[in-house]
This record gives sequence, C-alpha cells and structure tokens, in this order.
Amino acid sequence: MTELSKRSLIKAFALTALASATLIGCGKKEEAAAPAAAPAPAPAVAEAPKAEPLKIAFAYVGPVGDGGWTFAHDNARKAVEAEFGDKIVTSFVEGVPEGPDAERVIRDMATQGNKLIFGTTFGYMEPMLKVAPDFKDVKFEHATGYKTAENMRTYDSRTYEGAYMAGVIAGSMTKTNTLGVVASIPIPEVIRNINSFTLGAQSVNPKVKTKVVWVNGWFDPPKETEAATSLINGGADVLMQNTDSPAVLKTAEEKGKRAFGWDSDMTAYGPKAHLGSAVINWAPYYKKAVKDALEGTWSTGGVWWGHKEGAIDMVSIAEDVPADTKAKIDTIKAGLKDGSFSIWKGPIMDQAGKEVLAKDVVADDKFLGGVKFYVKGVEGKLPN
Repeated sequence: MTELSKRSLIKAFALTALASATLIGCGKKEEAAAPAAAPAPAPAVAEAPKAEPLKIAFAYVGPVGDGGWTFAHDNARKAVEAEFGDKIVTSFVEGVPEGPDAERVIRDMATQGNKLIFGTTFGYMEPMLKVAPDFKDVKFEHATGYKTAENMRTYDSRTYEGAYMAGVIAGSMTKTNTLGVVASIPIPEVIRNINSFTLGAQSVNPKVKTKVVWVNGWFDPPKETEAATSLINGGADVLMQNTDSPAVLKTAEEKGKRAFGWDSDMTAYGPKAHLGSAVINWAPYYKKAVKDALEGTWSTGGVWWGHKEGAIDMVSIAEDVPADTKAKIDTIKAGLKDGSFSIWKGPIMDQAGKEVLAKDVVADDKFLGGVKFYVKGVEGKLPN
C-alpha cells in the first residue's frame, strides 16, 4: 500500500468517527427531557367590596341621662348596635328643642349621610315633613306623630297600657282617694294616658278622682317638682307623670307619698315612694326598622306597639302592693298579650257625664288617636 493510500484510509476513518460522534451527540440532545414548565399562577380572586355600614341618627328632645323618655330611646339605640354590629353606625344629638332647631338638626343629619333618621318626640313631626322631600334616599321615622310621607313613617308605643296598670295599683294604694298627674303637653297621647290612669284606678276603686297639673314641656325638672308639690298639697297621695325626668318620684319620696316611674324603671330615684314603673322598650321596634332598611323592605305607614309586642310593661312593683292587685296586673298583661282584654271598652263617660263609648264597644285606634276629653273622675278643665 502506498503512502498516499495509507493517508487516504486514515482520513476516511477519521471522518467516519467524527460523523458517528456527531450523530450520537445529536441523538442525546433529542432524547433529553425538556424541563417541566412552572404552573401558571391561579388568577387572583377579587374580594367583593365590603358594604358600607348603614348610617343611623337619632334626634332626642332631652338628655340621654334624663332617666326616662330619652334614656329609654338611647338604651334601644345601644341594643340596635349590639344586634347589627358593623352593619350599622349610629349617632345621636340630645337636647334638640321642638321647632326650627329640630329642622336644622334633622337636615344636618341627612346632609351628613345618615340614611335612617329617628325623630323621637311629637314636636319633630312638622320639621321632619319639611326635610323629608329634600332627601328622597333617606328614611325618616317619627315617634308619636300621625303624619307620613313617601319616605317618612310613624311609630309609637301604647303608653296608655302602662298608665292603666299604674292606675290599678294607685287605686288600691291610695288613702285619700285623690290621685295626681303631672302632665306635659295637652295632646291626645297625654290626655289618653291621664284618662287610662283614671280608668284603671276606677276599676278597683270607684271613689277615686284625679287632679292634673300641666307643665307645658317634656323635660323641666323644676316645673315638674313644683307641679308634684302642688298636687300633694291638694290632697293627692299617689302621683303619676307624663314627663321625662324622675322629679315627680323624687318629690313624692321627699314628702312621704307614693308615685310611679315613667318610660324607664325609676326605682332608684325614690325607692320608698316607688310603686312600679310603666316602662317603654323601644328596642323591638328599632330592630325591626333597621332590619327593614338593611333588607330593602322599609315602607311608609304607621306602627303602634304595646305590651303584646314587648313594647310596654309594668315592672318593679313594690312589695307592699297587695297580692290580689299584683294578680290583677298579671291578668291584665295576659289579656293584652292575647287580645282578650281591652282597656277602652264601654260604657265610658266623659267628664260631663256624656257617653263617649257605648256598652261593650271597644275603641279603635282612630278613636284613641283623637282623645281630646277627660273621662269622668278627672277634675279640672282641659287646656286648649
């Protein structure tokens, strides 16, 4: 073999080996597993925006510490907060006079974004009616009134039921047969309570008579004290009130007479004088109203709740009240609860002896809402 042939043969082997190596290398690259792709991150789920709490405002005619009317409303406001938690935010303004100041305060509440506003006294009715048309998206609630609007409804408690039960106790406890009432403003609500107190007393003691002193205000402790003193000096030994402070009970305590708490349990203000407290529990209604607003079921109209709905009760009856009187109160409560007992059932006579309800006739709410007369047994002239 020539030298040239040897070189050619070596070169051929070299090329063949190189080609084989290249093919083997390419084969390894094709067989290698591709790295697994990282899983794509799951798309973030957007949290639903948290609903803004319902803003609720309360306008109070007196101070929250009055121990009576406003105190009862504010206790109910706190109960609503406990019930609905962070779904709502509440606020209040206390000591709002009836009249132009009320309109200003209520309008300010609506401007601040409150969507449910409670006006808690009769004198707020006209101011709320003026404000309501300017804030169609706000729901207005007026206590003890009778006028409504598209976005304003009324609510009330049957305070006359508590007054009647107080009368039953008073009639059984009086020694002079003279009862006294410190009255606020001569509107049907208050007149109806004076009459119911008297009817309750007459149901156990037909000899009783009721004297009344008007103070022309809801919360005025000095005037309430003066009125109570006047009634005691006039022979009354058991007092009831339709005012907001515990001044009447305190006066009875100081002068050795007996009296009742009104709107809230006032036992602590005059424990020796206290015969019982006719209380209002606004919480059941306020919870309903807030629930209606939250669920979009709120509508205008009027609501009037009493003992049947848990809104009115007679509590903390004194130990020295006779057992048969306490039993009668229990019977009245049961009858109010199941509808078998009616306070305003004829025959009922007015102060002049004229029949206003015939025998066995039960007064309807229209009649009760328009009471503008004293029943037989109430002394004095009804103010205009």
